[in-house]
Amino acid sequence: MLSSLASRISSADARLVDGLPQALAELRQGAPSKRREFLRMLGYGAGAATLGPLLGACGDGNAQTSAEALRAQLAQDEPFWTNVQNMFVLNPQKTFMNIGTAGSMPAMTLDVFAEENRKKAVESGNGYTSLLDLRQKVAPSFGVDASELAFSANTSSGMCHAILGLDWQRGDVVVTTNHEHGGGDTPLAIAVDRYGIEVSRISMPVGNNQTAATYSNLFDERIRALKAQGKRVRAMMWSSPTYKTGTMLPIAELMGVVKTHGLISIVDGAHLPGMMAYDYGALGMDFMSGAGHKWQCGPGSTGFLIMRNRVRASNPLPLPKWYPIHTSSYRAVDRAVVPPESYDIAASVTACGSIHTPMFQALVRSCEMWDTIGRKKIETYDLALSAYLKEKIVERWGVDALYSPKDDPKLVSALTSFNPYPNKADVLNPQKASAFVARLQSDYPQGFIVRSSDFPVIGSATNHYAIRVSTHLWHDARDIDLLVDAMWDLSRKI
Repeated sequence: MLSSLASRISSADARLVDGLPQALAELRQGAPSKRREFLRMLGYGAGAATLGPLLGACGDGNAQTSAEALRAQLAQDEPFWTNVQNMFVLNPQKTFMNIGTAGSMPAMTLDVFAEENRKKAVESGNGYTSLLDLRQKVAPSFGVDASELAFSANTSSGMCHAILGLDWQRGDVVVTTNHEHGGGDTPLAIAVDRYGIEVSRISMPVGNNQTAATYSNLFDERIRALKAQGKRVRAMMWSSPTYKTGTMLPIAELMGVVKTHGLISIVDGAHLPGMMAYDYGALGMDFMSGAGHKWQCGPGSTGFLIMRNRVRASNPLPLPKWYPIHTSSYRAVDRAVVPPESYDIAASVTACGSIHTPMFQALVRSCEMWDTIGRKKIETYDLALSAYLKEKIVERWGVDALYSPKDDPKLVSALTSFNPYPNKADVLNPQKASAFVARLQSDYPQGFIVRSSDFPVIGSATNHYAIRVSTHLWHDARDIDLLVDAMWDLSRKI
């Protein structure tokens, strides 16, 4: 099935490129609104090269709005994505739009999982391994060496490995945000109590009126202020994207702050694998922990931990001193003098007793499926769906309803959070948010599965309880149309 799919990708890519000449022609004609729209779309995320052609025809004379133009482009590639969608076994009575919590294994991954489980049982197999062969298959797709890609149990597990393995000293300061997940906040709290570190939290702005510079300036200004107080700032930790609003904190820009101040960088990238086609070696962060079971659609209890094991141009800082905390593999190594090829740091995270190897064999199968489709292509599609959803929300509720940015391409992800209520103050009501989520599934034939997300907002005494929607490769424009209609209808009833 993968080979058949691969044969269809080249023709689908050709269709995507067809929209670009028209957009360029309109750009040369000098229409300001079309020029701005084209340049904005062309820059979306790491997939700019592929997203530009997908959205390039936004100036089509038959498309009166950005939403209509996005929908027309999504429809052009619909047959290809229908083939992809048919590779999943999702319940057709429901529309699953909460991938930020859990994905779904495609049929071929389920087959590998079942087959490898049976082999393990037949041969009474053990799991005493660092899974080097599997890590070697996956690492190139993420832009790192096999020694820099560890398999973990999930994002939270990887964050514990990253944070609690560092050689903290009393008084060290970690700068982070007030929109972090418990997967990062919990090991930070342990490090506070155990090692005496301090945590300085930046209050996060929300909504569309932000730029990448907003967030890099917030971190830089906070670090400079702490240093002026005599504080020893040691690390930055942040989520890209935040699970609360879907804001993609700009990794490249924040890494510029990291390098300016000589800090350790820790990224909660729970939603990155399978959504974004990032080259982690080129980005240069010290640690990035991501999920295998969300957007990458592997089994539960699987994740990735990227651990910088080389000094590259992307990050010339010395490798941080780090110790494994949950492992069957340990040797004392001075990473400042030992060449990285002689020390597989990722093995110490992956190997801990006998692990259940079929889970990771199945995860790698999902990764191979993504590589066959094209990670850039998936990123482009996910972001185009998300852009369409955001534009539809703006048409109905207004741009102020969005907690997620839409206009700075460096800040967008496939997660969208917004306030659906005619009475804007209802977003402060957690019971109403729970009822909204429940009734989207129960009251509409599509059985929409979304979630609510609560977070602090600057100037508000209490948390806001937004509705969060995930758009992924098994969705299409019609799913978004039906969802928006249902949410609009429900918002008037609830």
